[in-house]
Amino acid sequence: MAEDRRSQIAATQERMKIRDAVESDLPAILKIYNAAIATRMATAQLEQVTLEDRRDWLTQHSPDRNPFWVLQIDRKIAGWLTLKPFLPRCAYRGTAEVSVYVDEKFRRRGLGRTLLREVIARAPALQINAIVGLIFAHNEPSLRLFAQLGFERWGLLPRIAHLDQNVRDLVIVGRHV
Repeated sequence: MAEDRRSQIAATQERMKIRDAVESDLPAILKIYNAAIATRMATAQLEQVTLEDRRDWLTQHSPDRNPFWVLQIDRKIAGWLTLKPFLPRCAYRGTAEVSVYVDEKFRRRGLGRTLLREVIARAPALQINAIVGLIFAHNEPSLRLFAQLGFERWGLLPRIAHLDQNVRDLVIVGRHV
């Protein structure tokens, strides 16, 4: 069974393409994001977002500094990743916050890992020397993935997120590149 999974991952990776997101990608990006909102695992956003809500999402990112990438498989958007400034103060200019989302139909095929490896590899060219992720403590799959890629636990914000009737901790993970 493990061998079947490895061959499926290898076949999927051969058909992958990572590129800058464009406006026509927004419906697929939002579909993935709205599915994540519903799970209460990956985002503090509690209400579904619309195209109107996020029309300016791409303009807030620049390919040369704070990219917004999509991962395509056979011309279908299967996941996406963004980098954004960690905090607005000049001293944090070399630190970026990463967000990564994968369509539920494409999970467990190495797509999140592929996107994160790509951002780690490209970080120096983007003048990024540290990448930070903010992950709910109950999102164990994401915490494992980030740890496998060399991210360390840099902090904990206990009971900071109120997701419906559940109060959740937020783990800060980071990695120098």
